[in-house]
Amino acid sequence: MGDDDRVQFERDYDRSIFSTPVKRLQDKAQVFPLEPHDAVRTRLTHSLEVSAVARGLTISVGKWLLKEEIIESGMERQIEAIAGTCGLIHDLGNPPFGHAGEDAIREWFKKRGVANLREELKDEQRVQDLLQFEGNAQTLRLVSKLQLLADFNGLNLTYGTLSASCKYVSASNEANSAHHDHARTKPGYFSTENELIKRIREETGTGDARNPITFLVEGADDIVYCVADIEDGIKKGIISWEEVSAILTEDGKSDANNTISKVLDAKDNILKAGRPAVPSNLSNDVHGSAFRTAAIAILVPDVVATFKKHYGEIMAGVYLGELVNDGECKAFVKSLKKIGRSRIYCTDSTLKLELMGREIIHDLLDLYWEGAETLATDGKVQTKNFSGRAGALLSQNYREVFCHFVLADAEGNDRYHRYLLITDQVCGMTDTFAKRLHSELKNG
Repeated sequence: MGDDDRVQFERDYDRSIFSTPVKRLQDKAQVFPLEPHDAVRTRLTHSLEVSAVARGLTISVGKWLLKEEIIESGMERQIEAIAGTCGLIHDLGNPPFGHAGEDAIREWFKKRGVANLREELKDEQRVQDLLQFEGNAQTLRLVSKLQLLADFNGLNLTYGTLSASCKYVSASNEANSAHHDHARTKPGYFSTENELIKRIREETGTGDARNPITFLVEGADDIVYCVADIEDGIKKGIISWEEVSAILTEDGKSDANNTISKVLDAKDNILKAGRPAVPSNLSNDVHGSAFRTAAIAILVPDVVATFKKHYGEIMAGVYLGELVNDGECKAFVKSLKKIGRSRIYCTDSTLKLELMGREIIHDLLDLYWEGAETLATDGKVQTKNFSGRAGALLSQNYREVFCHFVLADAEGNDRYHRYLLITDQVCGMTDTFAKRLHSELKNG
Protein backbone atom coordinates (compact mmCIF):
# COMPACT_ATOMS: atom_id res chain seq x y z
CA MET A 1 0.00 0.00 0.00
CA GLY A 2 1.07 3.60 -0.59
CA ASP A 3 1.81 6.24 2.02
CA ASP A 4 -1.08 7.05 4.35
CA ASP A 5 -0.90 10.56 5.80
CA ARG A 6 -4.01 10.13 7.94
CA VAL A 7 -3.76 10.01 11.70
CA GLN A 8 -5.32 6.94 13.30
CA PHE A 9 -8.41 8.88 14.37
CA GLU A 10 -9.04 9.95 10.78
CA ARG A 11 -8.86 6.32 9.76
CA ASP A 12 -11.60 5.64 12.32
CA TYR A 13 -13.85 8.08 10.47
CA ASP A 14 -13.09 6.64 7.05
CA ARG A 15 -13.57 3.06 8.23
CA SER A 16 -16.89 4.02 9.80
CA ILE A 17 -18.31 5.88 6.83
CA PHE A 18 -17.73 2.89 4.55
CA SER A 19 -19.35 0.47 7.02
CA THR A 20 -22.68 -1.26 6.56
CA PRO A 21 -24.26 0.11 9.78
CA VAL A 22 -23.72 3.68 8.57
CA LYS A 23 -25.31 2.83 5.21
CA ARG A 24 -28.36 1.45 7.01
CA LEU A 25 -28.97 4.82 8.66
CA GLN A 26 -30.38 6.11 5.37
CA ASP A 27 -33.55 4.09 6.06
CA LYS A 28 -33.89 4.56 9.79
CA ALA A 29 -36.17 7.21 11.28
CA GLN A 30 -34.79 10.35 12.83
CA VAL A 31 -38.25 11.52 13.91
CA PHE A 32 -40.64 10.34 11.20
CA PRO A 33 -40.64 6.58 10.42
CA LEU A 34 -41.00 5.50 6.78
CA GLU A 35 -40.92 9.14 5.68
CA PRO A 36 -41.80 9.59 1.97
CA HIS A 37 -40.56 13.21 1.79
CA ASP A 38 -36.98 13.04 0.48
CA ALA A 39 -35.95 16.36 2.05
CA VAL A 40 -36.93 15.26 5.59
CA ARG A 41 -34.05 13.90 7.64
CA THR A 42 -33.27 10.26 8.20
CA ARG A 43 -30.79 9.00 10.80
CA LEU A 44 -28.11 9.21 8.13
CA THR A 45 -28.62 12.88 7.25
CA HIS A 46 -29.00 13.69 10.94
CA SER A 47 -25.74 11.88 11.75
CA LEU A 48 -23.86 13.62 8.94
CA GLU A 49 -25.09 16.98 10.25
CA VAL A 50 -24.09 16.13 13.83
CA SER A 51 -20.68 15.08 12.57
CA ALA A 52 -20.26 18.38 10.70
CA VAL A 53 -21.32 20.51 13.69
CA ALA A 54 -19.15 18.44 16.06
CA ARG A 55 -16.16 19.09 13.82
CA GLY A 56 -16.97 22.80 13.79
CA LEU A 57 -17.16 22.90 17.57
CA THR A 58 -13.86 21.08 18.01
CA ILE A 59 -12.11 23.28 15.43
CA SER A 60 -12.98 26.30 17.59
CA VAL A 61 -12.07 24.55 20.83
CA GLY A 62 -8.84 23.21 19.30
CA LYS A 63 -7.71 26.70 18.31
CA TRP A 64 -8.38 27.91 21.84
CA LEU A 65 -6.51 24.97 23.40
CA LEU A 66 -3.53 25.71 21.15
CA LYS A 67 -3.60 29.40 21.99
CA GLU A 68 -3.69 28.60 25.70
CA GLU A 69 -0.83 26.14 25.18
CA ILE A 70 -2.91 23.35 26.67
CA ILE A 71 -2.26 21.05 23.71
CA GLU A 72 0.57 20.70 21.23
CA SER A 73 0.30 21.48 17.54
CA GLY A 74 -1.30 18.59 15.66
CA MET A 75 -3.47 17.45 18.54
CA GLU A 76 -6.31 19.72 17.38
CA ARG A 77 -6.51 17.65 14.19
CA GLN A 78 -6.90 14.50 16.27
CA ILE A 79 -9.65 16.03 18.42
CA GLU A 80 -11.54 17.15 15.32
CA ALA A 81 -11.29 13.66 13.78
CA ILE A 82 -12.55 11.96 16.95
CA ALA A 83 -15.52 14.32 17.20
CA GLY A 84 -16.39 13.87 13.54
CA THR A 85 -16.40 10.09 13.87
CA CYS A 86 -18.45 10.11 17.07
CA GLY A 87 -21.03 12.38 15.46
CA LEU A 88 -21.25 9.98 12.53
CA ILE A 89 -21.69 6.80 14.60
CA HIS A 90 -23.62 8.11 17.60
CA ASP A 91 -26.97 6.59 16.52
CA LEU A 92 -25.77 3.34 14.92
CA GLY A 93 -27.24 1.19 17.69
CA ASN A 94 -30.76 2.55 17.41
CA PRO A 95 -33.37 -0.01 16.29
CA PRO A 96 -35.96 0.66 13.58
CA PHE A 97 -38.65 3.29 14.28
CA GLY A 98 -36.48 5.60 16.35
CA HIS A 99 -36.82 5.89 20.11
CA ALA A 100 -40.17 4.10 19.90
CA GLY A 101 -38.18 1.06 18.77
CA GLU A 102 -36.07 1.18 21.94
CA ASP A 103 -39.26 1.40 24.01
CA ALA A 104 -40.69 -1.60 22.15
CA ILE A 105 -37.62 -3.75 22.91
CA ARG A 106 -37.72 -2.82 26.60
CA GLU A 107 -41.44 -3.59 26.71
CA TRP A 108 -40.93 -7.02 25.09
CA PHE A 109 -38.47 -8.00 27.81
CA LYS A 110 -40.68 -6.61 30.59
CA LYS A 111 -43.51 -8.81 29.31
CA ARG A 112 -41.29 -11.84 29.89
CA GLY A 113 -41.30 -10.92 33.57
CA VAL A 114 -38.58 -9.41 35.74
CA ALA A 115 -38.59 -12.38 38.10
CA ASN A 116 -38.29 -14.81 35.22
CA LEU A 117 -35.35 -12.91 33.75
CA ARG A 118 -33.58 -12.85 37.11
CA GLU A 119 -34.08 -16.59 37.49
CA GLU A 120 -32.77 -17.20 33.98
CA LEU A 121 -29.77 -14.89 33.98
CA LYS A 122 -28.57 -14.90 37.62
CA ASP A 123 -26.94 -11.50 37.10
CA GLU A 124 -28.60 -8.15 37.74
CA GLN A 125 -26.54 -6.22 35.22
CA ARG A 126 -27.54 -8.64 32.48
CA VAL A 127 -31.18 -8.39 33.53
CA GLN A 128 -31.06 -4.61 33.38
CA ASP A 129 -29.22 -4.68 30.03
CA LEU A 130 -32.46 -6.07 28.64
CA LEU A 131 -35.05 -4.23 30.73
CA GLN A 132 -33.32 -0.89 30.13
CA PHE A 133 -32.18 -1.65 26.60
CA GLU A 134 -30.41 1.45 25.26
CA GLY A 135 -29.36 2.37 21.73
CA ASN A 136 -26.21 4.11 22.95
CA ALA A 137 -25.00 0.91 24.62
CA GLN A 138 -25.92 -1.02 21.48
CA THR A 139 -23.75 1.39 19.46
CA LEU A 140 -20.67 0.42 21.50
CA ARG A 141 -21.53 -3.25 21.09
CA LEU A 142 -22.01 -2.79 17.35
CA VAL A 143 -18.76 -0.96 16.60
CA SER A 144 -16.67 -3.14 18.92
CA LYS A 145 -18.10 -6.62 18.16
CA LEU A 146 -20.86 -6.96 15.60
CA GLN A 147 -19.35 -5.51 12.44
CA LEU A 148 -17.28 -8.52 11.46
CA LEU A 149 -14.15 -7.84 9.44
CA ALA A 150 -11.10 -10.03 10.04
CA ASP A 151 -11.79 -10.60 13.74
CA PHE A 152 -14.34 -10.07 16.49
CA ASN A 153 -13.25 -6.50 17.29
CA GLY A 154 -15.87 -4.78 15.17
CA LEU A 155 -14.59 -1.75 13.30
CA ASN A 156 -11.31 -1.82 15.26
CA LEU A 157 -11.70 1.79 16.32
CA THR A 158 -9.11 3.50 18.52
CA TYR A 159 -9.58 3.72 22.26
CA GLY A 160 -9.82 7.50 21.94
CA THR A 161 -12.76 7.31 19.57
CA LEU A 162 -14.48 4.58 21.57
CA SER A 163 -14.04 6.64 24.74
CA ALA A 164 -15.54 9.79 23.23
CA SER A 165 -18.43 7.79 21.76
CA CYS A 166 -19.65 6.78 25.23
CA LYS A 167 -22.38 9.32 25.93
CA TYR A 168 -23.36 7.56 29.15
CA VAL A 169 -20.90 6.06 31.62
CA SER A 170 -22.91 3.77 33.92
CA ALA A 171 -23.60 0.07 33.69
CA SER A 172 -27.29 -0.73 33.24
CA ASN A 173 -27.74 -1.81 36.86
CA GLU A 174 -26.23 1.48 38.09
CA ALA A 175 -27.94 3.94 35.74
CA ASN A 176 -30.70 6.06 37.27
CA SER A 177 -32.98 8.38 35.31
CA ALA A 178 -33.12 10.69 38.34
CA HIS A 179 -29.33 10.87 38.80
CA HIS A 180 -27.96 14.40 39.20
CA ASP A 181 -25.17 13.53 36.76
CA HIS A 182 -26.65 13.53 33.25
CA ALA A 183 -24.03 11.02 32.06
CA ARG A 184 -25.38 8.44 34.53
CA THR A 185 -29.09 8.70 33.73
CA LYS A 186 -29.06 5.91 31.12
CA PRO A 187 -27.05 2.72 30.58
CA GLY A 188 -23.80 3.35 28.73
CA TYR A 189 -22.75 -0.23 28.04
CA PHE A 190 -23.88 -3.83 28.37
CA SER A 191 -22.15 -6.47 30.48
CA THR A 192 -20.57 -7.90 27.30
CA GLU A 193 -18.55 -4.69 27.11
CA ASN A 194 -17.47 -4.52 30.78
CA GLU A 195 -13.88 -5.51 30.04
CA LEU A 196 -13.70 -3.26 27.00
CA ILE A 197 -14.86 -0.30 29.09
CA LYS A 198 -12.12 -1.04 31.63
CA ARG A 199 -9.49 -1.03 28.88
CA ILE A 200 -10.86 2.16 27.33
CA ARG A 201 -10.73 3.95 30.67
CA GLU A 202 -7.23 2.73 31.41
CA GLU A 203 -5.88 3.65 27.97
CA THR A 204 -7.46 7.12 27.88
CA GLY A 205 -7.15 8.00 31.57
CA THR A 206 -10.79 9.11 31.91
CA GLY A 207 -11.64 6.82 34.79
CA ASP A 208 -15.40 6.55 35.07
CA ALA A 209 -15.92 10.17 33.95
CA ARG A 210 -16.92 11.25 30.47
CA ASN A 211 -14.33 11.95 27.81
CA PRO A 212 -14.21 15.78 27.36
CA ILE A 213 -14.87 15.42 23.61
CA THR A 214 -18.15 13.66 24.45
CA PHE A 215 -19.58 16.91 25.77
CA LEU A 216 -18.94 18.62 22.44
CA VAL A 217 -20.44 15.77 20.41
CA GLU A 218 -23.49 15.77 22.66
CA GLY A 219 -23.71 19.55 22.22
CA ALA A 220 -23.63 19.09 18.45
CA ASP A 221 -26.39 16.48 18.63
CA ASP A 222 -28.55 18.72 20.82
CA ILE A 223 -28.08 21.70 18.52
CA VAL A 224 -28.88 19.75 15.38
CA TYR A 225 -31.93 17.84 16.54
CA CYS A 226 -33.71 20.66 18.37
CA VAL A 227 -33.34 22.99 15.37
CA ALA A 228 -33.60 20.53 12.48
CA ASP A 229 -36.67 18.75 13.85
CA ILE A 230 -38.55 22.03 13.66
CA GLU A 231 -37.31 22.62 10.12
CA ASP A 232 -38.54 19.15 9.18
CA GLY A 233 -41.88 19.82 10.85
CA ILE A 234 -42.23 22.91 8.68
CA LYS A 235 -41.28 20.94 5.54
CA LYS A 236 -43.96 18.35 6.32
CA GLY A 237 -46.60 21.00 6.96
CA ILE A 238 -47.05 19.95 10.59
CA ILE A 239 -46.39 23.49 11.76
CA SER A 240 -46.08 26.76 9.87
CA TRP A 241 -43.28 29.30 10.20
CA GLU A 242 -45.83 31.81 11.47
CA GLU A 243 -46.72 29.46 14.33
CA VAL A 244 -43.06 28.82 15.18
CA SER A 245 -42.34 32.55 15.09
CA ALA A 246 -45.31 33.33 17.34
CA ILE A 247 -44.23 30.77 19.96
CA LEU A 248 -40.63 31.98 19.91
CA THR A 249 -41.65 35.63 20.08
CA GLU A 250 -43.83 34.95 23.11
CA ASP A 251 -41.07 32.93 24.82
CA GLY A 252 -38.61 35.68 23.94
CA LYS A 253 -40.35 38.04 26.35
CA SER A 254 -38.85 36.10 29.26
CA ASP A 255 -35.47 35.40 27.62
CA ALA A 256 -33.02 37.23 29.87
CA ASN A 257 -30.20 37.08 27.31
CA ASN A 258 -32.39 38.14 24.36
CA THR A 259 -31.12 35.14 22.36
CA ILE A 260 -34.47 34.41 20.74
CA SER A 261 -34.74 37.94 19.37
CA LYS A 262 -31.17 37.72 18.08
CA VAL A 263 -31.93 34.48 16.23
CA LEU A 264 -35.11 35.87 14.69
CA ASP A 265 -33.27 39.03 13.62
CA ALA A 266 -30.42 36.95 12.14
CA LYS A 267 -32.92 34.83 10.25
CA ASP A 268 -34.56 37.94 8.77
CA ASN A 269 -31.16 39.35 7.79
CA ILE A 270 -30.43 36.17 5.85
CA LEU A 271 -33.71 36.49 3.97
CA LYS A 272 -33.31 40.20 3.29
CA ALA A 273 -30.11 39.47 1.37
CA GLY A 274 -29.26 43.18 1.22
CA ARG A 275 -32.86 44.29 0.61
CA PRO A 276 -34.69 46.67 2.96
CA ALA A 277 -37.22 44.02 4.04
CA VAL A 278 -37.93 40.31 3.92
CA PRO A 279 -39.93 39.54 0.74
CA SER A 280 -43.55 38.69 1.52
CA ASN A 281 -43.85 35.84 -0.96
CA LEU A 282 -41.29 33.45 0.58
CA SER A 283 -42.49 29.91 1.36
CA ASN A 284 -42.54 28.28 4.78
CA ASP A 285 -39.64 26.06 3.68
CA VAL A 286 -37.44 29.08 2.96
CA HIS A 287 -38.21 30.62 6.33
CA GLY A 288 -37.47 27.27 8.02
CA SER A 289 -34.11 26.87 6.30
CA ALA A 290 -33.04 30.42 7.12
CA PHE A 291 -34.10 29.90 10.73
CA ARG A 292 -32.03 26.71 10.95
CA THR A 293 -28.97 28.52 9.59
CA ALA A 294 -29.35 31.43 11.99
CA ALA A 295 -30.04 29.23 15.01
CA ILE A 296 -27.01 26.98 14.50
CA ALA A 297 -24.78 29.99 13.87
CA ILE A 298 -25.72 31.38 17.28
CA LEU A 299 -25.84 28.11 19.24
CA VAL A 300 -22.41 26.84 18.15
CA PRO A 301 -20.37 29.74 19.64
CA ASP A 302 -22.45 29.50 22.81
CA VAL A 303 -21.59 25.81 23.26
CA VAL A 304 -17.91 26.61 22.65
CA ALA A 305 -18.03 29.40 25.24
CA THR A 306 -19.74 27.14 27.76
CA PHE A 307 -17.13 24.43 27.21
CA LYS A 308 -14.36 26.95 27.86
CA LYS A 309 -16.12 28.24 30.97
CA HIS A 310 -16.42 24.75 32.46
CA TYR A 311 -13.17 23.39 31.05
CA GLY A 312 -11.54 22.92 34.46
CA GLU A 313 -14.52 20.99 35.81
CA ILE A 314 -14.77 18.91 32.61
CA MET A 315 -11.11 17.90 32.77
CA ALA A 316 -11.42 17.10 36.46
CA GLY A 317 -14.43 14.88 35.71
CA VAL A 318 -16.78 16.83 37.97
CA TYR A 319 -18.90 18.71 35.40
CA LEU A 320 -22.31 17.04 35.52
CA GLY A 321 -24.36 19.16 33.13
CA GLU A 322 -25.07 19.60 29.42
CA LEU A 323 -23.44 22.40 27.46
CA VAL A 324 -26.62 23.54 25.69
CA ASN A 325 -28.47 23.78 29.00
CA ASP A 326 -25.76 25.75 30.80
CA GLY A 327 -25.02 28.45 28.23
CA GLU A 328 -26.51 31.87 27.59
CA CYS A 329 -28.81 30.38 24.94
CA LYS A 330 -30.52 27.94 27.31
CA ALA A 331 -33.89 29.75 27.14
CA PHE A 332 -33.83 29.45 23.35
CA VAL A 333 -32.96 25.74 23.52
CA LYS A 334 -35.75 25.18 26.04
CA SER A 335 -38.21 26.88 23.71
CA LEU A 336 -37.08 24.76 20.74
CA LYS A 337 -37.48 21.53 22.71
CA LYS A 338 -40.92 22.63 23.86
CA ILE A 339 -42.02 23.12 20.26
CA GLY A 340 -40.68 19.68 19.40
CA ARG A 341 -42.54 17.96 22.23
CA SER A 342 -45.82 19.82 21.86
CA ARG A 343 -46.10 20.19 18.08
CA ILE A 344 -43.69 17.93 16.16
CA TYR A 345 -43.33 14.53 17.84
CA CYS A 346 -46.97 13.96 18.79
CA THR A 347 -48.83 14.11 15.46
CA ASP A 348 -51.41 11.40 14.82
CA SER A 349 -49.49 10.07 11.81
CA THR A 350 -46.24 9.72 13.77
CA LEU A 351 -47.97 8.09 16.74
CA LYS A 352 -49.69 5.58 14.45
CA LEU A 353 -46.38 4.67 12.80
CA GLU A 354 -44.71 4.26 16.19
CA LEU A 355 -47.51 1.97 17.35
CA MET A 356 -47.17 -0.01 14.14
CA GLY A 357 -43.41 -0.18 14.76
CA ARG A 358 -43.99 -1.60 18.24
CA GLU A 359 -46.15 -4.40 16.84
CA ILE A 360 -43.59 -5.16 14.14
CA ILE A 361 -40.71 -5.31 16.62
CA HIS A 362 -42.64 -7.44 19.12
CA ASP A 363 -43.70 -9.91 16.44
CA LEU A 364 -40.17 -10.15 15.03
CA LEU A 365 -38.67 -10.66 18.50
CA ASP A 366 -41.21 -13.45 19.10
CA LEU A 367 -40.21 -15.10 15.84
CA TYR A 368 -36.47 -14.72 16.33
CA TRP A 369 -36.66 -15.93 19.91
CA GLU A 370 -38.25 -19.15 18.68
CA GLY A 371 -35.11 -19.66 16.60
CA ALA A 372 -32.53 -18.31 19.04
CA GLU A 373 -33.82 -20.23 22.06
CA THR A 374 -32.90 -23.57 20.50
CA LEU A 375 -29.99 -22.48 18.28
CA ALA A 376 -26.98 -24.78 18.58
CA THR A 377 -23.94 -23.14 20.14
CA ASP A 378 -21.98 -23.83 16.98
CA GLY A 379 -24.45 -21.63 15.11
CA LYS A 380 -25.61 -24.37 12.76
CA VAL A 381 -29.33 -24.53 11.98
CA GLN A 382 -31.59 -27.41 11.07
CA THR A 383 -34.70 -26.45 9.11
CA LYS A 384 -36.66 -29.63 9.76
CA ASN A 385 -38.79 -27.87 12.37
CA PHE A 386 -40.20 -24.36 12.71
CA SER A 387 -37.73 -23.20 15.37
CA GLY A 388 -34.88 -24.21 13.09
CA ARG A 389 -36.44 -22.30 10.22
CA ALA A 390 -36.73 -19.24 12.43
CA GLY A 391 -33.10 -19.66 13.45
CA ALA A 392 -32.06 -19.80 9.81
CA LEU A 393 -33.43 -16.27 9.37
CA LEU A 394 -30.94 -14.92 11.92
CA SER A 395 -27.94 -13.15 10.41
CA GLN A 396 -25.00 -15.49 9.87
CA ASN A 397 -22.64 -12.76 11.14
CA TYR A 398 -24.62 -12.34 14.34
CA ARG A 399 -24.77 -16.12 14.80
CA GLU A 400 -20.97 -16.23 14.52
CA VAL A 401 -20.69 -13.50 17.17
CA PHE A 402 -23.12 -15.42 19.38
CA CYS A 403 -21.08 -18.62 19.12
CA HIS A 404 -17.76 -16.86 19.71
CA PHE A 405 -18.89 -15.07 22.88
CA VAL A 406 -20.88 -17.98 24.28
CA LEU A 407 -17.67 -20.03 24.24
CA ALA A 408 -15.75 -17.12 25.82
CA ASP A 409 -18.31 -16.52 28.58
CA ALA A 410 -16.77 -17.63 31.85
CA GLU A 411 -20.20 -17.77 33.52
CA GLY A 412 -21.45 -20.25 30.95
CA ASN A 413 -24.95 -18.75 30.76
CA ASP A 414 -25.82 -18.74 27.09
CA ARG A 415 -29.42 -17.57 27.70
CA TYR A 416 -28.23 -13.96 27.92
CA HIS A 417 -26.34 -14.23 24.65
CA ARG A 418 -29.43 -15.66 22.97
CA TYR A 419 -31.38 -12.59 24.05
CA LEU A 420 -28.65 -10.32 22.73
CA LEU A 421 -28.68 -12.23 19.45
CA ILE A 422 -32.30 -11.28 18.77
CA THR A 423 -31.81 -7.64 19.80
CA ASP A 424 -28.74 -7.50 17.55
CA GLN A 425 -30.88 -8.89 14.72
CA VAL A 426 -33.71 -6.39 15.14
CA CYS A 427 -31.45 -3.38 15.73
CA GLY A 428 -29.59 -4.17 12.52
CA MET A 429 -32.75 -3.70 10.48
CA THR A 430 -33.89 -0.60 8.65
CA ASP A 431 -37.47 0.62 9.01
CA THR A 432 -38.45 -0.54 5.52
CA PHE A 433 -36.79 -3.95 5.86
CA ALA A 434 -38.52 -4.61 9.20
CA LYS A 435 -41.92 -3.57 7.82
CA ARG A 436 -41.49 -5.61 4.63
CA LEU A 437 -40.32 -8.74 6.46
CA HIS A 438 -43.17 -8.45 8.94
CA SER A 439 -45.65 -8.09 6.08
CA GLU A 440 -44.21 -11.13 4.30
CA LEU A 441 -44.47 -13.24 7.45
CA LYS A 442 -47.91 -12.04 8.51
CA ASN A 443 -49.72 -11.35 5.25
CA GLY A 444 -47.80 -13.27 2.59
